[in-house]
Amino acid sequence: MTKLSEQYIGTLKDASEKLTGSDKRAFQAQVTIDYLDSRPRLAERTFGWGRETVKQGLEELRSGIIKSNRIKARGNKKTEVKNPKLEADICCLAEPESQTDPKFQSLFKYTRITAKAMRKALISKKGWQDEDLPCEKTIGNILNRLNYRLRRVQKAKPIKKIKETDAIFDNLNKVNEDSDNREDSLRISIDTKAKVDLCDSSRGGTSRCQKALKADDHDMGIKPKLAPFGILEVMTGLLTIIFGTSFETSDFIVDCLDQWWVDRKDYYKHINQLVINLDNGPQNASCRTQFMKRMVEFADKHDLEIVLAYYPPYHSKYNPIERKWGVLEKHWSGTLLNSIEVTMEWAKTMTWKGIHPVVKLVDSVYKKGVTVAKKIFKATADRIERNIWLPKYYMTIYPQKSG
Repeated sequence: MTKLSEQYIGTLKDASEKLTGSDKRAFQAQVTIDYLDSRPRLAERTFGWGRETVKQGLEELRSGIIKSNRIKARGNKKTEVKNPKLEADICCLAEPESQTDPKFQSLFKYTRITAKAMRKALISKKGWQDEDLPCEKTIGNILNRLNYRLRRVQKAKPIKKIKETDAIFDNLNKVNEDSDNREDSLRISIDTKAKVDLCDSSRGGTSRCQKALKADDHDMGIKPKLAPFGILEVMTGLLTIIFGTSFETSDFIVDCLDQWWVDRKDYYKHINQLVINLDNGPQNASCRTQFMKRMVEFADKHDLEIVLAYYPPYHSKYNPIERKWGVLEKHWSGTLLNSIEVTMEWAKTMTWKGIHPVVKLVDSVYKKGVTVAKKIFKATADRIERNIWLPKYYMTIYPQKSG
């Protein structure tokens, strides 16, 4: 054993304090080997180091196996980690009040509900006691950590709103909640995404590879396109994406719904009611005669009660499926979608809540501008039970028994 001066001991102790984790253990162990004959107890008396820590450092030097420092696992856990039920209830209340980034530039969801309103809702709707909940500021922090962000409204870009907007949202929340609590009801969210150009154009993303992908300098000429249509099973999170090679029409939308239900009906044998969240797009608006005619036929064919619950104008981003389009856009932004096969394979590798989507192709040719004459449509219109207060935004189609 080497005799050490007080000054030298102080220098070694100071050097040890400047290190952390495995580096600190390795330093203490090496000093113990060099000056104290590998004796952890003597290191504890001389330097004040814990002998168990020195023993661990000696073992790591001997074996070459470094144990994880687990620094991130130390300290007090987040409130939502300690109480998963609180996290689940906050998500349940925040989802109906949230929309995705309109430009799909981030995965954050922007919510209309404040931390104060969320705390009150937890008490009134989820049965929490005031003393069991964290303070309003903590609720706000939890919302931020769960990716629900409050967004300031820009004065230069006011949100457009019709007089029925609040009533539509109130009705939507009730309809969706009733469906989610009803055993024989299934709620889905549907929407189409902007058409995808099949070409070597840059999509502005990045990818990790040895050489950068080379895209065309100009987007010139006529390019083939794919029209993506999505169906989200809201409660399970399963997403079905159906790509069409023709026009996005009412017939295309209902054909996609029909193909999806044929594939899924064996799994949902107990379902009698299908609640569909959608926006008033030009091809699936409640005033589109061909769309409503096809939906009545869909209800009769599959013996399903169909409930169409529309989002108000200018608020389609609150539709749950819109968030999946943002994930898909970021997922494939770093590649060149230059063929149907490449596009579909990239869509298959996307994940939402840990689930890969079901991806299919519809190559039927659809004609644009198909309408139903007013006299012929009257029989179909009589089959549609519209809400007296919100006739354009909430309606039910009951199946007609054959024979």
